[in-house]
Formats: sequence, structure tokens, C-alpha cells
Amino acid sequence: MEGQSWKELERQELDHQYSPSHWSHRMGKDVVIEVHVQETTEGTRKARVLTRPTLNIQYGERESEKMDVYLPDATSFPLLVYIHGGYWQFLSKEESGFMVPPLVFHGIAVMAMDYDIAPKGDMDLIVSQVRRSIVATLARYPQITAIYLCGHSAGAHLAAMMLSTDWSQYGVTPDIRGALLVSGVYDLLPITHTYVNDPLKMCHEVANRNSPIQLTTQLKNNAANCHMAIVVAEHDSPEFHRQSQGFFQSLKSLGLAVSYQQVQDTDHFDVIERLSQEDYILTQLLLQMILKK
Repeated sequence: MEGQSWKELERQELDHQYSPSHWSHRMGKDVVIEVHVQETTEGTRKARVLTRPTLNIQYGERESEKMDVYLPDATSFPLLVYIHGGYWQFLSKEESGFMVPPLVFHGIAVMAMDYDIAPKGDMDLIVSQVRRSIVATLARYPQITAIYLCGHSAGAHLAAMMLSTDWSQYGVTPDIRGALLVSGVYDLLPITHTYVNDPLKMCHEVANRNSPIQLTTQLKNNAANCHMAIVVAEHDSPEFHRQSQGFFQSLKSLGLAVSYQQVQDTDHFDVIERLSQEDYILTQLLLQMILKK
């Protein structure tokens, strides 16, 4: 696979490459997804008990446009925006609070939003919803001192799209100072040739305008004071490794502050699940990024 273009892969192999559960070293493909949902749901339940968040804040007019905000005990605070994965067609904010306690206990607020997953939502709508959730959070909490992004899988794509946003269209200028992008997809064109696109129904034009790899000029304009960490799991598929490495190289070539890390002995799922643990390498990376320690 190394050095091979995704265009050279047969449909069956491309589907396999973009099926993260097929590559887990820990458990079978159906079990690993089931366990992931259980872990993140239970982690979110615990976080809600420990931190007493404000739930289901409406950030737009659509019924689905709700967010949860977990605040620290502080008069001003940095905000981490967490964007869930699930290939734009699965999961929700109900599984998105598992990483909250180590952050809130260090004085960091966390926001997690719902967006209209496919087939109800298309890619343009989903991207705009995440943008509008950030705008609404800034309006509601003027005590936010800076914004940091964390996204997993499809959420990493959406976080990268936030970095690539022309915020003048939204009447705000978010001070985004850091982003942790975990096991993401940054070029959507290969996705249009897989089963993943069946509910999304992206044409090439939609895929291109929502591919961060195509929007690095706008990203450069936004990222002057932003450190980006591109992360991939050791047991992600070769295509996920290629996507992460390619995006990293593109950002590095622009002279941006970006790092690249492979997390050993993790797959596509536990690489993010472990953010519930304060001593986990990525939790520490986030804390250092935000608290500048």
C-alpha cells in the first residue's frame, strides 16, 4: 500500500481501507464498534455527574441543533470544542463528553454539539452546523479566552474545516490557538468511491469544497497563532495513515506550526477513548497545548 495512490485500489479494497473496525488489533470488527459506543456513552454519563453541564442548548433553528457545555469553576476559561466521529452518519453529543473531567478540572470548558447526521444532513449542512455551534458558544460565553479544537475521525475532518473557515461570513473572529486532529480524513474524494458515501451522496464538487487538503490557503490565514497536532493510531489502516501524513506535509510545507504523532498500541477507537484518562499521552498533549505548560 505504501506509495500507492487510492485511485489504484479496487472498490472492495478501498471499502476495506476506509473501514476502521477491520483494522483493530484488539477485537473483532463488530465488537470494537459496540465497545466504543459503550465506553464513550458511559464516559459521558460519568462526566455529566461529575461536572454538571448545561445540556441541549439550542444553537440554531433546527430541532437537531443542540450542544452541551461543560464549564469549569472559573470566571474566564479557554474552550475546547470536541467534534465527534462516526463517518458523518453515526454518534452524537451523547457519546462526546467522555474526555471532559480531566479538562474541566484543569479550568478548561468543553463544548460538544449535535449535527444532522446523514442521510438527514448533507456535508455542506453538517460543516455549517459545526461552525454555527462555535459562533453561538462565543456569543453565550463572552468569558472564553481562546478556542481549541479536538476532532476524531470524521470529527477531525470537521475540525480541520473549522480551521479552513472564512469567519467573516459569520461576523466573528474566533481565536483558535490549537487543534488536535485524531485519525482524520482530510481528502473526501476517496470517500466518494466507497460505501461511506451511500448515505452522504457527495458529488466530486461537494467533496472538493469540503476537503481541508484543498483549503490550506484559507487555513494558513487562520492559523498564524495555532498549533495543530495531527495524530494517527498505530492500527489505523494504511489509507488513514496516508491521509494524516499527507495533510501534515501540506501544512508543514506552508510553514505552519504542526506536529505529527503515531500513538503506539492503539486502534482507531481506543486512540480517542483514552482521552478520559488524565495520564494518557493525548490528554497530556491537550493540557500542555491549552495550559502552555
